[in-house]
Amino acid sequence: MATLPITKRGAEKLKAELHQLKTVERPAVITAIAEARAQGDLSENAEYDAAKDRQGFVEGRIQEIEGKLAAAQVIDPAEVDAGGKIVFGSTVELEDEDSGDRVTYQIVGEDEADLKLGLINVSSPIGRALIGKEEGDTAEVQAPGGLRRYEVMGVSYV
Repeated sequence: MATLPITKRGAEKLKAELHQLKTVERPAVITAIAEARAQGDLSENAEYDAAKDRQGFVEGRIQEIEGKLAAAQVIDPAEVDAGGKIVFGSTVELEDEDSGDRVTYQIVGEDEADLKLGLINVSSPIGRALIGKEEGDTAEVQAPGGLRRYEVMGVSYV
């Protein structure tokens, strides 16, 4: 099985979700199924069907998270020393060459990505374009609106 890179923060977030699913969601679903069963005829019991569907979702998500954590390669960006190159976990400051706008992103794994928080997926077009670049380099990204060019203004590992 291939390893999946994930930051320390991302691993903790997945572990917290797994704990929530196992200690809160799973018991709640079991209770809902028991209550629906107590109502009698299961063939026409919408509450029972909904609870069973929810149980399938919860159990599937638990398996998915456990699989991801088993395959995870946890990387602490503060311990990375890539000599100024952009690598997984790096925080980069970019300047759009057309507009002059500056943005800061951290390169993270698929489950952690959230553009609103400045977290971009390492396998996204911009993530792939940035890997290996250094301060002063230009990254070209094929975006839906056309080719975008970003100058790397800074690289840090925090």
